[in-house]
Amino acid sequence: MIKMPIVETKRLILRPFNFNDRNEVQRLAGDESIAEMTLNIPYPYKDGMAEEWIKTHEKVYKEGKGLNLAIAHKIGKYLIGAIGISIKKEYDSGELGYWIGKPYWNKGYCTEAAQAMLDYGFKEIGLNRIYANHLRKNPA
Repeated sequence: MIKMPIVETKRLILRPFNFNDRNEVQRLAGDESIAEMTLNIPYPYKDGMAEEWIKTHEKVYKEGKGLNLAIAHKIGKYLIGAIGISIKKEYDSGELGYWIGKPYWNKGYCTEAAQAMLDYGFKEIGLNRIYANHLRKNPA
């Protein structure tokens, strides 16, 4: 088993997902509003999809293709969302992606998590470029 990183911020812990997160991932990511604001989250988010997604994380990290972490509240330890970097080794670059559960929108959690992930990507992974895209209807 590979030890994936844990990154802490003032209010958050970015940590590896575990199978105990599956129900909350399904509940939060299964909100139609999340699917509308992302490219890779389907709606409806069916039973078993969270487990299958979580199962991919360790292999992707081990192969150096990416890092996917849970965004959890530091004090309450509850899941807020997900953040990750898809890595393109040949270019030393990565694409940042994330989603935040609707109950946690407009609280600055995404900005805080994204800054921590950028710092980790540049300093620890050694990437020279990290970029992100957004849908026109999601300017935040």
